[in-house]
Amino acid sequence: MSGVVLLLPGGDEVSSRRPSPLLAAASVRTLGRRLTRAGRDEGLAAHVVHYRYRGWNGTEAHLARDAEWAADEAVRRYGDVPVCLVGTDMGGRAALRAGGHEAVNSVLAIAPWLPDEDMAAPPEPVKQLAGRQVLIVHGTNDERSDPELSFRLASRAKKTNRAVCRFEVHSDGHGLRHYREEVAALAQDFVMGVLFGQSFSRPVEDALAAPPPLGLRMPLAVGFGKSLRRR
Repeated sequence: MSGVVLLLPGGDEVSSRRPSPLLAAASVRTLGRRLTRAGRDEGLAAHVVHYRYRGWNGTEAHLARDAEWAADEAVRRYGDVPVCLVGTDMGGRAALRAGGHEAVNSVLAIAPWLPDEDMAAPPEPVKQLAGRQVLIVHGTNDERSDPELSFRLASRAKKTNRAVCRFEVHSDGHGLRHYREEVAALAQDFVMGVLFGQSFSRPVEDALAAPPPLGLRMPLAVGFGKSLRRR
């Protein structure tokens, strides 16, 4: 294998219960199959991370710790290969937090759940994302995880890491159901680029190159992926 994707499902803010493996994997299984097909000839391995607990659980950050453990396992199993963390919902937060693992070269956070920013708690860290390629995609009508919070995180990360971009899916909600195909195509485009050096599509190139806020509020076009032209 020459590249690894670790798929991080969603979770709860607080819970000590063990997640159901089948239910937890459902949110990322379809995307995992697509990425596996796209990267088969390149030697891509994709694995769903099964958490110990359903909850993030405050400073324990259990989901992020499990993501780091999974990255360790990828190194043990496959050796020195690049790892991309792909997370949805609370798994998106885990991907961003665990992005500093030495084997991780990239992070894709889809509708990441992030805590409200207030004076009582420090903002989500971004220093660990230095040197990584980062893509965040978020629906503008997300009522579970505030898209403005992912924009603020991306803005802070962009100050020290130019390889950060963010796409907005206008009028879509948390599950990104209306633009599911476009989001999957965007994920495939990003993963194949960061793990195997394939050229990004023009929209991703433009988003990475554009200064904030343009590159952090890039609209995901209807039909993205149907006629991608790579350079």
